[in-house]
Amino acid sequence: MAKKVAVIGAGVSGLISLKCCVDEGLEPTCFERTEDIGGLWRFKENVEDGRASIYHSVITNTSKEMSCFSDFPMPEDFPNFLHNSKLLEYFRIFAKKFDLLKYIQPSLCLFKTTVVSVKKHPDFASSGQWEVSTQSNGKEQHAVFDAVMVCSGHHIQPHLPLKSFPGIERFKGQYFHSRQYKHPAGFEGKRILVVGIGNSAVDIASELSKKASQVFISTRHGAWVMSRISEDGYPWDMVFHTRFSTMLRNVLPRTVVKWMMEQQMNRWFNHENYGLVPQNKYLMKEPVLNDDLPSRVLYGAIKVKTRVKELTETAAVFDDGTVEEDIDVIVFATGYTFSFPFLEDSLVKVEDNRVSLYKSMFPPHLEKPTLACLGLIQPLGSIFPTVELQARWATRVFKGEWAAPPSSVSYILSFILKTKHRGPAWFGKSQSQILQTNYIDYLDELALEIGVKPDLISLFFKDPKLAVKLYFGPCNSYQYRLVGPGQWEGARNAILTQKQRILKPLKTRSLKPSSNNPASFLLKILGLLAIVLAFFFQLQWF
Repeated sequence: MAKKVAVIGAGVSGLISLKCCVDEGLEPTCFERTEDIGGLWRFKENVEDGRASIYHSVITNTSKEMSCFSDFPMPEDFPNFLHNSKLLEYFRIFAKKFDLLKYIQPSLCLFKTTVVSVKKHPDFASSGQWEVSTQSNGKEQHAVFDAVMVCSGHHIQPHLPLKSFPGIERFKGQYFHSRQYKHPAGFEGKRILVVGIGNSAVDIASELSKKASQVFISTRHGAWVMSRISEDGYPWDMVFHTRFSTMLRNVLPRTVVKWMMEQQMNRWFNHENYGLVPQNKYLMKEPVLNDDLPSRVLYGAIKVKTRVKELTETAAVFDDGTVEEDIDVIVFATGYTFSFPFLEDSLVKVEDNRVSLYKSMFPPHLEKPTLACLGLIQPLGSIFPTVELQARWATRVFKGEWAAPPSSVSYILSFILKTKHRGPAWFGKSQSQILQTNYIDYLDELALEIGVKPDLISLFFKDPKLAVKLYFGPCNSYQYRLVGPGQWEGARNAILTQKQRILKPLKTRSLKPSSNNPASFLLKILGLLAIVLAFFFQLQWF
């Protein structure tokens, strides 16, 4: 008899969890408190309690080839960075393709159903089962499940530290958390202060600066700002996230790595000149992805300010002693906290916005590993392949395909402690960096557990063309479908043809093929030779 699995949430993590359950022969039931799938990526005009909220213009910060699920590439004609509506379209296509719609009917994916509590079954020590209580239309129901996958996300509860802003109680203008922001309409001619410098803060500031009379960004620590466009116009993550570059970052001394990162971040523009250079520039913090901010600062539509020291009725006083008068609106882009009101503290305890989970998934003290939390992580890359590998591993654990390490609890606790100390050293302790982790390293950790990490050494002998692509090319999700459980026969082709899917939506103008002129190539060779000879004679001259 198939094991029954409760999936809490029908966003990205919930959808891929449904598919992985089906792939492993499990019987999932999904509980979703809203009326549709999509989670964070389903835009709504109104802000709803208990649900993530985005603004209308949100575009992905990771490209389609690095964000798609591992056995389902995005359509060729999809843009490389997707508007939230386009990404939601992909999720719907994905659900239909893998016949997940039958699990997303009211009978199985219970829409407008709130999970009230998840408690251990009386015989949990032997069965690992859970009692799940839900509420829908005023009626409470109870059911027993063999496992639970928590996919409710961590962008729901706004972090709004008003006590850190003396004078806020006397400020006469409008103020709100960034989750309340939807459109720039209504902010025409305003003087606006945006507090924070994460992706949302910079997006909102850049968008508002087109309508407002003046926008200010207040930041305590600064940030590295990157463009989505990288070398030769390719998406940034296709260039940044390779196994080769990850190897370099892991083996080179940290001072060298951090120096290299600084040089790379300053290629686009000098952050110090723009007042954006991070206070601790050697932390491996997630960069801000925005293509507009430098130009907005350059022509004065946005001004970068230090931390807000205090507020008056109409003005903001900053740490450096400067004052900006006639502030009409303050947008607090100060991040989120998270909690699990349906879980007992003894199961998943949140302290200082941190949770102690084995490999960011499993509570350490359970007698049976039948509860998994997905998506409670912020990789320096796309979250979608990350939660997919989490779901693939969790479902195999539920099937009994994973044996706990020797001295299970003590081993797991020591592992958690070690990763807790390692995180702040690399990423810092700020609100936005608490869940951060190295991207490819974490993917490979999960892949090893599942048995799907590609063996590059053997591939160099069997399929050198593919091996070179895997090592020096972008590390995307297809790599984890080449071997092992869930192997997909289309994975190799998807890796070798990703360039054409990148270029397809860009080449919308017909051009005559450019001819490779041998004379042009010869001139380049002669030019290089001339430079070498000039350098040689220069040395001899001295």
